[in-house]
Formats: sequence, C-alpha cells, structure tokens
Amino acid sequence: MTTFPRAIGGPGAAGPTGGEPQRTVVHLLRHGEVHNPDRVLYGRLPGYHLSELGRHMAELAAEHLGDHDITHVVSSPLERARETAAPIAQGHELEITIDDRVIEAGNAFEGLPVAGGAGLLKHPRLYPKFLNPFRPSWGEPYVEIVERMRLAIIDARAAARGHEAVIVSHQAPIWMIRLATEGRPLWHNPAKRECSLASLTSLTFLGDELLSLSYSEPAASLLGQAQPGAGA
Repeated sequence: MTTFPRAIGGPGAAGPTGGEPQRTVVHLLRHGEVHNPDRVLYGRLPGYHLSELGRHMAELAAEHLGDHDITHVVSSPLERARETAAPIAQGHELEITIDDRVIEAGNAFEGLPVAGGAGLLKHPRLYPKFLNPFRPSWGEPYVEIVERMRLAIIDARAAARGHEAVIVSHQAPIWMIRLATEGRPLWHNPAKRECSLASLTSLTFLGDELLSLSYSEPAASLLGQAQPGAGA
C-alpha cells in the first residue's frame, strides 16, 4: 500500500458498514481547450466555452473512460467544465452534479490579456500582488483550494463507493490537491504543473484509504494543436 499524507481523509457520508473495504476511484479531469482568441486569463468569468479542439479533447477523454465503471459525474459550474463533462455523462447515462467547490481558483488577474502569464509585468498596478507567492497574494489561498477540493473528493468517493467518479475541474485546483496529497509544498511555478488539457489525475481508494495517485493524458495526440499559454 502506498502511503500518502492524509490530505484526503475522512469517511464518506454514504458507504456500507462492515465487510471488506471497497475500491473506489475518483478521476480529476481538467477541461479541454477554451476558445480564447484574445488570450484573456478568464478565471471564473462566464462565457468561455470549449473550442472545437477542446470538444475533441472532451470526446477523447470520454472514450478513454468509456469502459470504466463510472457511476457519478461532477463538474465545476463554469461552461468549459460542464461541456467537458457532457460526453462522459452521456456515455454512462448519468446526470451531471454541479459542485461549486471544484471551480477555478480566484485570481486578481482575471479578465486581463495575460493568459499563460505573458504580459503581467505590463500592469504596474498589479505589482503588489506578486509580493507573496506562498499564499499566494494574487488570488485564493492555496490552503483554501486544497480544502474545498478535498471535501468535494470525499463526497464524490462516497457517492461512487465501490465504483468510479469523475470530477471535471481546472488546472490549479487539481494541481493543488495533488501537491497536498503527495506531501509537497503548495507554492510552485504554475508553468511546471503536470496537468495538461483534458488530463486525468486519478485517485484510487480502498475504503477511505488512498492507495495510489496516477496521471494520464487521454488527449495527448491533440495537445500540440492547442493554443500556447492557455488559460486555466
């Protein structure tokens, strides 16, 4: 059994009592590419939908999970996440559960044409936001992102007990819970995240004990066509 710090602990709210612990998998799926010709850091802004390429990425993710025992599909409320969740839910004849806890991280740079970090230094009024990369000072505290994701995963694990669940979220929240789960520092270089478009970070549990964490890229064949410096 692989031992991880208990970033994702606590029993699920709905599970059988007694007997052998059940194996449950919670897949964290990042959405596909977004149509963003102005290269805006869109964050939580409404109206940002998947591009045509992003829709293909979502379809590849759905195909990858097609023979999996998916019984519960969760999505961030943002359009790009719901559109990525749609083919998975349709393929397994499930409804999508919207969970605000898996939404994109709050960011003070939201709405600026700085997707991928390019152009941030052109905005001097934002310089004070760079003062503390450990919190970080430009947005939602890392520890708060981890906690909301942790609770969402616990609930998804409970809902899919003995089966598999998919949570469609965003790069920063997925990466933060991975760092916490692996016992790594939460502060990091966003350019170094291993969480590509339409990628899967999969958490396997035996009962409430985390056995393993794995990473895969169902849409790897399309990543080279994506707009560089994509938003989250």
